[in-house]
Amino acid sequence: MVRSLKEGGKVLWMGNGGSAADAQHMAAELMVRYVKNRAPLASIALTTDSSILTAHTNDFEFETLFSRQIEGLARPGDIVIGLSTSGRSPNVVKGIEKARDLGCVTVAMTGNQPSVLAEISDFCFQVDSDETARIQEAHSFISHLLCEGLDEEFG
Repeated sequence: MVRSLKEGGKVLWMGNGGSAADAQHMAAELMVRYVKNRAPLASIALTTDSSILTAHTNDFEFETLFSRQIEGLARPGDIVIGLSTSGRSPNVVKGIEKARDLGCVTVAMTGNQPSVLAEISDFCFQVDSDETARIQEAHSFISHLLCEGLDEEFG
């Protein structure tokens, strides 16, 4: 993440339901601030633009919601993070696949079940739980640790 951001890259976040809220939360932590006042770090949640979400779902299919945005926004070396407690969310899987095709660094955050996201991502934070709430809490904790490291580097 540090290398990508220093080289002008960005971090793109995606997830569904509670994971969508976590994606928005973490993008804000990087763009605004985590703890330290520092310059903004380029970060986007692909879950926030209601016009894109509704137009895409109306005109195409929900499974390609994130891959379409990644195709338009991501560049080689960007970081794409997919949050999915099951590790099987089709739109997150397709997003990670598109990111890989474009030369992005891919990161998954999942639960403990074997999953396609864990298999296809460059890095996977696999939480040792089957309980959605515990997995989401751990994803938030892990993401905050990443933010803390970025604060140390850029703060």
